[in-house]
Amino acid sequence: MLLAIDTSTGTSVAVVDHDAGVIAEVGTADTMRHAEVVGELIREALESAHLPPARLSGVAAGMGPGPFTGLRVGIAAAHAFALGIRKPFVPVVSHDAVAYTWYRDGGSGPMQVVTDARRREFAVSDYDGIDADGLPIRVHGPVLVPRDEIPARTGTRLDATLVSAGGIGMIAELAFAGGRLPLTGEAPLYLRAPDVTPSAGKRVLR
Repeated sequence: MLLAIDTSTGTSVAVVDHDAGVIAEVGTADTMRHAEVVGELIREALESAHLPPARLSGVAAGMGPGPFTGLRVGIAAAHAFALGIRKPFVPVVSHDAVAYTWYRDGGSGPMQVVTDARRREFAVSDYDGIDADGLPIRVHGPVLVPRDEIPARTGTRLDATLVSAGGIGMIAELAFAGGRLPLTGEAPLYLRAPDVTPSAGKRVLR
């Protein structure tokens, strides 16, 4: 069983199992209070699943795309929890979880996931079905696109306001079962450079 966390949009926490599916999931679409709510949501998810942390086999985290401030909260919380229980940290592309949930719930054919990246930009990924392991097939993205320039694709466009941590966890479970971990790297998918960059430092004259 895995604990799964995503803060790429709102904040979502879930406990999942490969065979049982999503056992418990809690979350909020609030995009401003990730740090304030993530700890409480972790506690609620574990209590709802009636699961002590020691029984978890790992912690999965949505790596974005997402705005810097919110995204790093969930990744840091997942890293810290995995370290605390001495279990693996599993990174997952957040858009993949949206696509997985859509296909699981009966969607078919090409689809496009769109999330708000702020500053009049959106993060976009395109998918075309699921593979033999039950994982969504990402054919393009994630990329950052100006709000009015999102390319039209054949199929369904899904504007996601909350990424399901249940989807994050199930993708990690399916990837593990298929021998396909890691699915992505541990670098967050910010898709844009940070606002603050290190200075060159002051030159000292003697």
